[in-house]
Amino acid sequence: MEKLYVVVFILAFFWVHGEIANGARTQDGSEAWGYVEVRPKAHMFWWYYRSPFRSQDPNKPWPIILWLQGGPGASGVGIGNFEEIGPLDTFLKPRNSTWLRKADLLFVDNPVGTGYSFVEQDDKNLFVKTDVEAANDLTTLLIEIFNRNESLQKSPLYLVAESYGGKFAVTLGLSALEAMEAGKLKLNFGGIALGDTWISPEDFVFSWGPLLKDVSRLDNDGAQKSNSLAQQIKQQLDTGKFVEATETWSELESVISSSSNSVDFYNFLLDSGMDPVSLTASELKRGISKKRYSRYLNSLRPSPGGDGNIDSLMNGPIKKKLKIIPDGVQWGGQSDLVFSALEGDFMRPRINEVDELLSKGVNITLYSGQLDVICSTKGTEAWLEKLKWDGLKTFLSMDRTPLYCEDEKITKGFKKSYRNLHFYWILGAGHFVPVDQPCVALDMVSRITRSPAASI
Repeated sequence: MEKLYVVVFILAFFWVHGEIANGARTQDGSEAWGYVEVRPKAHMFWWYYRSPFRSQDPNKPWPIILWLQGGPGASGVGIGNFEEIGPLDTFLKPRNSTWLRKADLLFVDNPVGTGYSFVEQDDKNLFVKTDVEAANDLTTLLIEIFNRNESLQKSPLYLVAESYGGKFAVTLGLSALEAMEAGKLKLNFGGIALGDTWISPEDFVFSWGPLLKDVSRLDNDGAQKSNSLAQQIKQQLDTGKFVEATETWSELESVISSSSNSVDFYNFLLDSGMDPVSLTASELKRGISKKRYSRYLNSLRPSPGGDGNIDSLMNGPIKKKLKIIPDGVQWGGQSDLVFSALEGDFMRPRINEVDELLSKGVNITLYSGQLDVICSTKGTEAWLEKLKWDGLKTFLSMDRTPLYCEDEKITKGFKKSYRNLHFYWILGAGHFVPVDQPCVALDMVSRITRSPAASI
């Protein structure tokens, strides 16, 4: 086990320059973690990493990234941290492409019931049922963490979201701004980045048939079946039948899996390795998002001694290190219940929230992996064009600039910016951009956060 990982912790009610609630930290202050009771009997877990590259120039404030995972029910503390952008991988080996090179990182297990977060006695009434409720809990968490720490208040906070996390990010953005305006939250808000996010489910399901037909994973019959179910989803959404739309979404994914010989929804160049017959609607609704996350990421990882299994890691060495996880709490033990509680909001679009944030002058960045299916570039571009933002026409008419990685002259992507809207097209990446294209992703996040490390 790496020396970097074996650290002394201090159970405390304070950390670095301020207080925390129900938490602990490493002796050197490089990490802190804890629980916030966001509502009675509803406990949210967070984990903060202070970057070893952090600079102290007050004219160039060092950024903090709050990473929001998808699912809903997938753990940022586990997946985002150890699978994607944190300092260590699932073998507890240092990650060269960690985003700590450009910013401090704050991971949360959101909504309550995700990862190490939990509600007492599995009380189903305590799980959030809407994105807005999830945002309210996250705002409470930010108040607890930032209001107690003047040092953190000096750093701009960027919300970086993946997958369903984008819906949480835009509702949190509006909730946090409201709390700041009311004087309840002391925060320097930097902006929001939406990576392959589920902002408009309707536009994504309509993109699946044509996209997979174009790349030969569906034939005409499969594409026709896909488009027919997408049309059914649209009718259900138009009439406010959101739970029914989620049911049809499950059926649509099952049909596509069968017709495509089980294409991977996170990367159309790959098979998911899952038996299409087993993809029943009930499985798709009950926690399949989390299972797919782990299956896809595990398929990319070599196994040089040890299996690197995320569940074993989080319920074993990490739980032992953190010390404060209650004995009865298993990492991911309530995740399926999180998804079930959000069935009525899962297919609800959040385009209007993006529009409102843009109108308030908030910096919004979209980034999209070329090979993603579930939150495809085609679907992202479709909902983008529905924005009412007054700069949209100019944005759409602008040329893109190519992206490269370090000294390489191979095109890695494209970028377009106008005022406070930015779009990154990332080539050769699927749903998990930081995993598939770590170099260009690190450069992108440096630009998004205006990191002082950009010039190091």
